[in-house]
Amino acid sequence: MSKVRLLVGTKKGAFVMTSDGTRDDWVVQGPLFTGWEIYHLKGSPADPDRVYASQSTGWHGQVMQRSDDGGKSWEAVGNEFAYDGVPGTHQWYDGTQHPWEFARVWHLEPSLSDPDTVYAGVEDAALFRSTDGGRTWRELPALRRHESAPGCQCSPLGCSRSPDSSCQLWPPSVERKSAASSTPA
Repeated sequence: MSKVRLLVGTKKGAFVMTSDGTRDDWVVQGPLFTGWEIYHLKGSPADPDRVYASQSTGWHGQVMQRSDDGGKSWEAVGNEFAYDGVPGTHQWYDGTQHPWEFARVWHLEPSLSDPDTVYAGVEDAALFRSTDGGRTWRELPALRRHESAPGCQCSPLGCSRSPDSSCQLWPPSVERKSAASSTPA
């Protein structure tokens, strides 16, 4: 029978829940990272034991974590998210120009074929990539440098997979609508 793993991020930590294919009984591991807000928890399709976590608090800031054993143990990995070149500005919520500032990782999207490659959608809206298991991050600056960026009231960035496996970028509200409309009943 198949096995099911559910990765749950909450405002008070993370949980790894497992069950057999019937989903009648669940084993709950956690809370992990007790007291930390977990913005995203995502397993690698290329290696099911590789799990990435984005945690953040107002006091400690952003911390990226990686597990190589399905969530039993964790290692803090690279946490340096620097914009490529001069960041510039974008339109703030009150209509004024505001400098691009990294706040936190909202979404993680591991590669389908390489467990060491992972994308991170961040606030202010930008896309980063790591090719060494999250130890270092490099911005993919096309989004921030797009001609519409200075007038963009940027939201945190999500990343979803299209049917052809390319990475498509969506603000989280669009991603949720898109996912909801394409989910079979």
